[in-house]
Amino acid sequence: MAAFGRYLDILDALRENCPWDKKQTNESLRPNTIEETFELCDALIKDNKAEICKELGDVLLHICFYAKIGEEKGDFDIADVCNRSGDKLIFRHPHVYHPSQIGVADPKPLPYVPENESNDTATAEFSTAKTVSQVLDNWEQIKQREKDGNKTVLSGVPNSLPSLIKAYRIQDKACHVGFDWEKREDVWQKVREELDELQAEIQRGDTEKSTRELGDFLFSVINAARLYKLNPDNALEHTNQKFIRRFNYVESRSIEMGKTLKDMTLGEMDKLWDEAKKAESEPSENQ
Repeated sequence: MAAFGRYLDILDALRENCPWDKKQTNESLRPNTIEETFELCDALIKDNKAEICKELGDVLLHICFYAKIGEEKGDFDIADVCNRSGDKLIFRHPHVYHPSQIGVADPKPLPYVPENESNDTATAEFSTAKTVSQVLDNWEQIKQREKDGNKTVLSGVPNSLPSLIKAYRIQDKACHVGFDWEKREDVWQKVREELDELQAEIQRGDTEKSTRELGDFLFSVINAARLYKLNPDNALEHTNQKFIRRFNYVESRSIEMGKTLKDMTLGEMDKLWDEAKKAESEPSENQ
């Protein structure tokens, strides 16, 4: 708490005395917030502990900055942000907290029940969640009961999400209200079906229909990943990073050989690519 208070004091001083900090608005900060979030995601996927700590601080700065701007406008402050988020967590976790703890400064987890008060309908309905799946199923129903919660199941999926993540979230939300495959292995027939349709349209040379079928195919693959508890965004990013490492190896080796990549044959590049794969599979001397 002392560290957080110190942090807010520093931000207050910067807002008052630094020309750059003085002029910032929600609109001017937004692009930087997106960048900082992606930098945090990059550190997380690389599991770089020092970078994760650093990037968390950068994201925290933006959260506190927006709260400071809200305070200046008389809309809300950082305490409102924390309290509203805390109350939402209590409301969405009736298997951990009794609803009477919403708004309480020192909330008590269950089995705490105030004297002369029994569990209400919401608690009785959702408090028995024991597994991750049950908790997730309950969340989708609880969110729609919130005062300012989601009006429909899919309204909670932001339109601005990257397409791959959005597809996963859409499918995930639908599954928690029962719209899902009865047996997860059945999804592979759908994947094969969508691939066949994609190939057929590509062979016909219809770009517009091929694009739609490509979307259907990718959506089915993401669905399969979800059913088998694989994160497609993380998986693709790991492959991106792997490709970058191997391609950089090919490029650096070509320079050592006195050639540009354009001067090399595909066979020569494939040979260097195999070298890169072999180098990754061999244990490091430092291990």
